[in-house]
Amino acid sequence: MDMLKDLTSMQFEYGIEEEDRCWLYLQGRYQGRMIEACAHATFFCKVLHNMRESIRKWQMSRYRSIGSHATVPKDELKVGIIGGGHLGKQLAQVLLDLVPIPPERLWISTRRPEALEELQNLGVRCFYHNAYLVGWADVIFLCCLPSQLPNICAEINTSFKKDSIVYSFVAAIPIPRLKRLLDHTSILRPHYQCVEGFANIWQSNREITAALQDPEILQATCPYNPAGGIILNIKWLEGVFYAALNTCTAKDLPHPLTLQLINELFLSVHTNDCGERKESCPKLQLQDFVSQVYAKGLTQRRPLPWFDLASVQLRETPFTRKLLTCTSLQDHIIHFYCNEFGLSFTKEQQPMVSRNCLF
Repeated sequence: MDMLKDLTSMQFEYGIEEEDRCWLYLQGRYQGRMIEACAHATFFCKVLHNMRESIRKWQMSRYRSIGSHATVPKDELKVGIIGGGHLGKQLAQVLLDLVPIPPERLWISTRRPEALEELQNLGVRCFYHNAYLVGWADVIFLCCLPSQLPNICAEINTSFKKDSIVYSFVAAIPIPRLKRLLDHTSILRPHYQCVEGFANIWQSNREITAALQDPEILQATCPYNPAGGIILNIKWLEGVFYAALNTCTAKDLPHPLTLQLINELFLSVHTNDCGERKESCPKLQLQDFVSQVYAKGLTQRRPLPWFDLASVQLRETPFTRKLLTCTSLQDHIIHFYCNEFGLSFTKEQQPMVSRNCLF
């Protein structure tokens, strides 16, 4: 394809009539949605992977403090994808390249596993058994068509582990219906809004892994950033935070330790405004995630409650207000997001924050 790159007659736009060229922006929008979807799924997996590793390191330090030589095995994230079409294949490749998920920890269930020979050659297990995949995976990505979803949900809704997280790309199925179909509460579903007036930066002929190594494109996928004309609803970001909290609750960690790990993970990358002593850095408190009444009754040794991720994305939470009002927290999240992909930038390069994308 590189040999044909500069040949005008081989470009997608060549045969399109002049009066139809006004629709070409849809090609860039489709590619932008695909890049953002894969970027945010990758970020989510990185967060869960890093939180599990932080918990393991704390457990190891605890053993050492009492003179024990016991080891804690790595709690590697297990990822399943239901659907082996264009999105499923692209997502699998990005997760392998950028999280990175080890191939043996990535399974794909699809009606045509023979079409995924390239991924199978890398060590990814491809087969057709949705319920079996769901019983194994920690995170399940739904990359199927809306018409297929009711049957898939009927197959898998009795196979979930309690802490399994369903991450849906099926935009036509809202969270309340998905919750009923799955009979499960740990659901994440990013919602994207397309807006006019932004340049098409998405480069439709580019591989997604390569695109996410481009600083301009990566910054356009940042939460709060409308560049490229595609805005992510910030309720998804709330779901990511609460999913990380649930990861700690699943290990029965006392809530002060959970808050310590959350702060160390999400606020570890500092902005230029933090100062040498980091005195202006935000710090997440218990009341940022639960009501004041509940916080008062929570003893030091108790873990946080198990949060319904579907409800978190549908209702206002204490953390909704924090994300809306705390600009320093927004700046830290942007820096942390970019740092997870290997990008750092100066204050002058910082992506634009848009309050219109909060809800």
